Order: sequence, then structure tokens, then C-alpha cells
Amino acid sequence: MFLKVIPILVDNYVWILFDKNNFCIIIDPGISNPILEKIKEQNLFPIAILLTHNHIDHTGGVQEIINSYPEITVFGPYETRKSGVNKIVNSGDKLYILNREFIVFYTPGHTLGHVSYYSKPYFFCGDTIFSGGCGRVYKKKYLDMFNSINMISSLPNETILCCAHEYTLSNLCFAMSILPKDQNIRNFYNKANKIIKNNKIYVPSYILLEKKINLFFRINENYIKESIGLDKNCNSFTVFKNLRKMKDNFWS
Repeated sequence: MFLKVIPILVDNYVWILFDKNNFCIIIDPGISNPILEKIKEQNLFPIAILLTHNHIDHTGGVQEIINSYPEITVFGPYETRKSGVNKIVNSGDKLYILNREFIVFYTPGHTLGHVSYYSKPYFFCGDTIFSGGCGRVYKKKYLDMFNSINMISSLPNETILCCAHEYTLSNLCFAMSILPKDQNIRNFYNKANKIIKNNKIYVPSYILLEKKINLFFRINENYIKESIGLDKNCNSFTVFKNLRKMKDNFWS
């Protein structure tokens, strides 16, 4: 299998997974034109769309793609049912597409019904996890997001994280404001900054890397607890909730 990423809108990413026969799967098509142009340019033929959640910047291109490829199957959680979906997915479902198994994980927090798709080694996580950070939390559903991130962190270290937005630099700026002496974060910020400033694409990331640079994967560390004014004995959910609130008010 081969993986391709297409930047769209301001900072969204659409993922394309395709096989040696040029059949492909499209993940979270927020708009259609750049996607249709790219797949035609590369002689790809889409047979499925996977949706992670119902936000328009992830679903807005579905109908036009269906118009061009009416036989395509669109998978998504119940909250995407009005976005052209003809196969509703639930947690634990196993989809078999392009001779690959895709396991559906329920990853709420950013929306109530958000799902992610795992086809080893790829994890298409929508707006749950970004490199260096995590998604905004819907209506104070902090525990949902906390549980989703804990689940993701339990995946194999070599898992490839295919997130849906480019927020790496702002996430790492926030991380450096919390842990200014953390050399792993600073070094990686310099590396990512050089890549992104040269108009190149940094993603995807990896679980192993995120365990080093992503504060939301490191909430059990006493350094972080102390840096945000919490007692070292406080529980990890409290750390997560405080970090996420701080990130909401952070300007890089």
C-alpha cells in the first residue's frame, strides 16, 4: 500500500491510501476539487471514503466525489449520516477494503461520535490527535478526549499517525512554554519549523515520536505537573484537563 497526503483549505490534510492497482481510499475529504484533480492526475480510482466526524472541513467534498464516482462506498459514524454516508460504522467494526482490515475505534472528545480507523501501521485519527497536541474538546467532554488519547497511546510505537490538520508548530510552541528546558521538544520544533517553512509537508507522525514531544501523551510526568502548578500526586485526568484549557488560551 502507498500513502499520499493532500493539503486543502487553510491547514487541513486529506489522506489517500492506494494499492499497486491504483484503487484508493479517501479519508476526510473537506473539499472535492484538489482531490479529484490529484486522483485523476495519478490515475487513481477511489472505491471508498472514510469519514472520522461530521465537521464540514472533513465532509464537504463527499457529494462531488460521489457525483464523479457513483459506485463509491462512504463509511462514517452516525453523526455523518447526512454527509453522503451509506455505511454507518460503530466502535469495533472491521472493514475490509483493498484487501486490508480497517478497525474502527470510537475516539470521542472533539465531537460526540468521532471515530478513527486503524489499518496497521496506519491510524487515521481525524481531529483527535495532532503532532505535538490534541484536538479541541467539544462542550467540556474532557473525559472523552482523555480516554481517546489514552487508547491511542496504547497503540504500537511504530504506528503512523495520520492527523487531519497542520498544527505542529503552534502545538510545539505551547509545549515549549510549559517545558522550556525540554531539549527533545526544542530540537524537534527546529526540525519541523525548517520543513514547514520550506513549504514541505511534515506529517505523518509516529506514536514513538509523540510520546517524546506531545504533552498530552506525557501527562503522568511530574515535570509537567509542577510546571502547570499541580501537585505531583494529582491524577492524570486533572493534568490533561488543565493542559487542554491552557492550550485553548495559548497564542503562539
